[in-house]
Amino acid sequence: MTDTRTYDVVVIGAGPVGENVADRARAAGLSAAIVESELVGGECSYWACMPSKALLRPVIARADARRVPGLRQAVEGPLDAAAVFAHRDGFTSHWKDDGQVGWLEGVGVDLYRGHGRLAGARKVSVTGKDGSEQLLAARHAVAVCTGTRAALPDLPGLADVKPWTSREATASDHVPGRLLVVGGGVVAVEMATAWQALGSRVTVLVRGGGLLPRMEPFAGELVGQALTEAGAEVRSGVSVTAVTRDNGTVRATLDDGSTLEADEILFATGRAPRTDDIGLDTVGLEPGSWLDVDDSLRVRGSEWLYAVGDANHRALLTHQGKYQARVAGAAIAARAQGVPLLETDRWGAHAATADHDAVPQVVFTDPEAASAGLTLAEAEAEAAGRRVRAVDYDMSGVAGASLYGEGYRGRARMVVDLDREVLLGVTFVGPGVGELIHSATMAVAGEIPVDRLWHAVPAYPTISEVWLRLLETYRG
Repeated sequence: MTDTRTYDVVVIGAGPVGENVADRARAAGLSAAIVESELVGGECSYWACMPSKALLRPVIARADARRVPGLRQAVEGPLDAAAVFAHRDGFTSHWKDDGQVGWLEGVGVDLYRGHGRLAGARKVSVTGKDGSEQLLAARHAVAVCTGTRAALPDLPGLADVKPWTSREATASDHVPGRLLVVGGGVVAVEMATAWQALGSRVTVLVRGGGLLPRMEPFAGELVGQALTEAGAEVRSGVSVTAVTRDNGTVRATLDDGSTLEADEILFATGRAPRTDDIGLDTVGLEPGSWLDVDDSLRVRGSEWLYAVGDANHRALLTHQGKYQARVAGAAIAARAQGVPLLETDRWGAHAATADHDAVPQVVFTDPEAASAGLTLAEAEAEAAGRRVRAVDYDMSGVAGASLYGEGYRGRARMVVDLDREVLLGVTFVGPGVGELIHSATMAVAGEIPVDRLWHAVPAYPTISEVWLRLLETYRG
């Protein structure tokens, strides 16, 4: 008979989200265990955020240098792919998780290596790689933090082609001569940017009308223009209907009957929840489904089950998942301590309100695209009944942008709630704008009145002076 070990909180999934849930539980004085079947640190640390940005940093730095007189001639040569890969490998700790395991030990969280599955109410079974079984029980909460995996289309024979997903695209140690990128979202444009700069001849195939469809339209337009100028081909309104690989060459058939050849094909066509084999059926939930949660991240209809991060489909971003983990950890602790009334008001300690109103995102392309809060399209669709106004500004007219680099191209937009005179969302596109976005996030989350923002004086000459230009345009 399997022994049962009991903790206050059991977490399934030791990515950044699961680590933070466990850490917040321990900080509140609760005991915590975490279960992981792969590497502690999860997708972000080894196959997503960190390796992708490590690949992109030399690309963006070179692009910025080429805009600076007196420097561009020094960086005209190709990137040293081997050095870029070594830089990336360092940021993934060479796909070893010793440091992350040490951190868990340091905060007092017990780690169980193996596949975690729910085994009924407040119970998690752990199957080790050696076939061993362990049963964990939770006094107060089980948190599902299993994230997502790449969603591949249902194309005959696709598995035999061995396509790239985000994992292969961020971990490859060779530069394909020709790369097809299927998709138009963040992974697609970031990896197209990286591999084009590293020497691949990249073709991007977009089923819809343009790139970055979840952002303001001008974001995808500017990023697509830059990709084309860098040598990539971007084709919109096309779908892949079949794909084969013969003697190493990939052949993709498109819906117009044409075919394309490449050395590798990357499918960046969305994400699916990793909930298909975690025992959801033992607690009356549908395996493989997104988990519907309230603003405290507790699964609706449950008193003890939480879903934090990508698995709840609220905001598929690492930083947003970690934010949810902080909220969930506080809510779990409060309920464990018998707090009679949680702070679930709109910006309360136990409500992940930013998931609805103030999500920040940066796309690390050249130019960068960054947004916080609602885009104009979202404001029109989701904030029905609100009177809104969009204010745009050409960022090339900002002195700091001109100093940043010759030929600076960018655009800024803020969406204002006319009834409350606060910002609903801000979007920046241009070199270096990723570091601007937290100011926008604070303005949106803080619901700072436009009249007060007028007194937030940007330093001269910086790119952040775009804030003054937007406000001047709004005031007319």
